[in-house]
Amino acid sequence: MQIGVIASFAWAGQALAQWGNLPVPGSVLGLTMVLLLLASGVMRVNHIRRGASWLLAEMLLFFVPAVLADVVALVFWPLATVMAYVCARAVYRRRGYWWSSTLVMAPALLLALALCLHAGYADYMRGSHWLMAMLSPVIVSFALPLYQERALIRRYWPILLVGVTVGSTIAGVSAWLLASWLDLPAEVRMSLVPRSVATPFAMTLSSKLGGVPDLTAVFVIVTGVLGALMGQTLHRWLPLRSSLARGALFGMGAHGAGAAKARELAAEEGSIAGLVMVLAGLSNVLITPGVAYLLAS
Repeated sequence: MQIGVIASFAWAGQALAQWGNLPVPGSVLGLTMVLLLLASGVMRVNHIRRGASWLLAEMLLFFVPAVLADVVALVFWPLATVMAYVCARAVYRRRGYWWSSTLVMAPALLLALALCLHAGYADYMRGSHWLMAMLSPVIVSFALPLYQERALIRRYWPILLVGVTVGSTIAGVSAWLLASWLDLPAEVRMSLVPRSVATPFAMTLSSKLGGVPDLTAVFVIVTGVLGALMGQTLHRWLPLRSSLARGALFGMGAHGAGAAKARELAAEEGSIAGLVMVLAGLSNVLITPGVAYLLAS
């Protein structure tokens, strides 16, 4: 009974805070009302002593759901992400279909799980945000392939420099023009501009340009998958005789997904595609902000 009385003041305070749009928590308003009633003598201590004493003694009980929710979010969703990734990678290595790519299958599995659990994107990101933070170390790790392929860079640096610069500029400008033609909001336009580079670079660029990194990640996935599929067709149609041309086609046009597809052709094509992907990402970090500024002005 006394707990019900105390709870009624808490709910009244919440209703008052919401109705008056007050910057004070409803529980604090309820506490203030009880203090005023006790001070005025309208309410006696005996009216709430037992209920208040029990609530205070067992206060930690009411923190358990919050703690459990945080623990579940921090453990469940990262674990689910890793399992979905491992499953998609295993299927792709066994079957090799485009729909089994980790960039397609893993998000699809996680989306299905989130729908079944009625979980939103905020619930997922609360536990998995640290996985997104690992994109920064991923960018730093690209120093390794750049160093390992230094001989290839020295040999073909004029071709690589011109090709990557022109390709990056065309990709950014074409994305901007398409977004402008569709009359998309500025935020979406900036999210679309870095779609043609690997995810770590693209999300960093999107954040700097004022776009939405998560939306950019979706554009990158679509670009990579379609680029890898179209790259297979172009590889059959175009007379690309050198491994440099074949690898650059996939690395520039489809970044990570293209590099994986190029590696299926040959190890050298895969290495070149990976190198072009890294160089394209680095050049976009330098070129795209200036190009986007000129287009927006």
